[in-house]
Amino acid sequence: MPLRTTRKAAEVLPFLEAFITRKEQQAREIEQVVERYEVKRMKEERAYQTMSSFRRMLSGKKPDHHLAVEYIHYVKKPMEQVRKLRAEIEQARQIMNDSKPGDDITVPEEFEDIFSS
Repeated sequence: MPLRTTRKAAEVLPFLEAFITRKEQQAREIEQVVERYEVKRMKEERAYQTMSSFRRMLSGKKPDHHLAVEYIHYVKKPMEQVRKLRAEIEQARQIMNDSKPGDDITVPEEFEDIFSS
């Protein structure tokens, strides 16, 4: 079980806002990378489909298992990371919404690094 520390809400809230902003930016950047990969794959597939059958035979196509590995590397794992970031953002927002400046807040260990900097 992660260790938790207690801090005053007034001390925590500004850091949580910065934390949320930073995590949202990271999630957007990852989503943009995934989108660029998917657009590139669609263009490659479209180009392959428009080739004549003779050119297709000469050019070759990536085997399906290579495409599957690429998908896992460029789409599935990054989107899992985005889901994790969104969960952290939601947890931080929950802390912000449930507390008043004078309250004592129990801060999860994963947020402790934002207070030590």
